[in-house]
Amino acid sequence: MKNFINIVSKTELFKCLTVNELEEIFDGQYYKIKDYEKGSIIYLQNEKCESLDVILRGAVTIQKIDQDGKILTINDFVSGDVLGENLLFSAGINYPMTVAAKTDCTLLHVQKELVLKLCQSNVDFLTSFLRSLSSKTLILSDKLKSLTMKTIRQCLIDFLLIESISQGSTKIKLNMSKKDLAEKLGVQRSSLSRELNKMRKDGLVEFDSKYIEIMDYEHLRQHQEGLV
Repeated sequence: MKNFINIVSKTELFKCLTVNELEEIFDGQYYKIKDYEKGSIIYLQNEKCESLDVILRGAVTIQKIDQDGKILTINDFVSGDVLGENLLFSAGINYPMTVAAKTDCTLLHVQKELVLKLCQSNVDFLTSFLRSLSSKTLILSDKLKSLTMKTIRQCLIDFLLIESISQGSTKIKLNMSKKDLAEKLGVQRSSLSRELNKMRKDGLVEFDSKYIEIMDYEHLRQHQEGLV
């Protein structure tokens, strides 16, 4: 018990509470801890949301699967992140997307009754809860805005420029497979491959299975700013 309390106490949502307060709150009621294997479904799309979940270990991915089987990765969450706060008290409390284990992971499932009790009794927790809820809403709206307004090339350029800055190099090491990258951008794997080949033909990038190298950084930057 002490181990998961220490993790929970460091999350943005629960850090307003002391370890002693958390130990009193999690006294054996209103929660459960469950392990999930990599690739397993935690919540199916349209499944009822009945708990607020804290990732204690591993990583979780949120995906939208359309009628054609196309997978759109909305976001990935890791240890310390919280899920479900934007659904727990909504009128329609079914998950609009699929929640899956990206790696082996462990989740703390906190029942609605305990969350409501904390919101009513602790203003700091209520503020943290509302802030977390707003952040999740922004993640979804930004993702949808990006997908509806940008071409595959524009999405790729954004990804490459951000990773170039993050890695401090124009030769970008891919920390994911091309399939995962396609899902992150919300496109088919074949569409991503076609666009990368077009960008190679245009002299913008070179790539292999592990790296994408920017060959014309200035052109990509201008394209991002709408100058070309």
